[in-house]
Amino acid sequence: MQKPSRSEFLSVRGLSTHVRHWGREGAPKIFMLHGWMDVAASFQFVVDALEKDWHVIAHDWRGFGLTDRAKADTYWFPDYMGDLEAILDHYAPGEAVNLLGHSMGGNIACLYAGVRPARIGKLINLEGFGLPVTNPEQAPGRFAQWLDALTQPPAMRGYASLDEVAARLQKTNPRLSNEKAAFLAAHWSAPNEAGEWMILGDPAHKMTSPLLYHSEEVLACWRRITAPVLWVEAEDTNMWRWMGPKEQARAEIDRRLGHLARVTPKMMPDAGHMLHHDQPELLAQMIEDFLGEP
Repeated sequence: MQKPSRSEFLSVRGLSTHVRHWGREGAPKIFMLHGWMDVAASFQFVVDALEKDWHVIAHDWRGFGLTDRAKADTYWFPDYMGDLEAILDHYAPGEAVNLLGHSMGGNIACLYAGVRPARIGKLINLEGFGLPVTNPEQAPGRFAQWLDALTQPPAMRGYASLDEVAARLQKTNPRLSNEKAAFLAAHWSAPNEAGEWMILGDPAHKMTSPLLYHSEEVLACWRRITAPVLWVEAEDTNMWRWMGPKEQARAEIDRRLGHLARVTPKMMPDAGHMLHHDQPELLAQMIEDFLGEP
């Protein structure tokens, strides 16, 4: 049975931010952070599978879903952390919270947990591996790539119907049932004035960042995380491909895991990168078992 959610709009650092709530006010809180080109409603299936009494709070990141776009040509990771802190300060002032993030949301959650370790009680990272290692020699080319892209900014394609949007989601994730794809499509897109269904994501999110990913700086943040961490990977994920050949990627992921002091790694069977869609019942059990540990 689908659990009802309610929407709220909160002013966060000058942007109207959409926040979705499930569950009883006053119940123990879980904050959930969605990934790139996704929306807060993406967690519906996991929330439906949770058995205990929880207040789940998930917002649409700036430029995604029903949250305002930043009116900028590039999005910056520090802004995501700034938005997250404002949201935690609003809904859980002074509390050490349960924080879950998927993919990009998992990367933001781990960064924030290292920068503000006292704010996190328990941390759950779903496929938030980070980006490939870079070196300074790549900087001139990256800056040039970004400058070139400014003259031809990215765009989003339109879809003729919600059914086409659902089919697009199933193309990316063949495990999605028709029912789940239809639900996600209705939250992932909206019609424009011409009647085309457009993905609710600012095209500027597709811009390559002019700044290189500094993995050692990120890992310096990870080393400062004091909360217990549940690290969940999907057995059939393809996200490692960004880090090179599979063995090389596995070694790099394991190296990064070694910087987390209190980590419990788990492998999700029969699931791809969108493991919260593929195995929501098993993931919900993992979450509740982890949060229930002393």
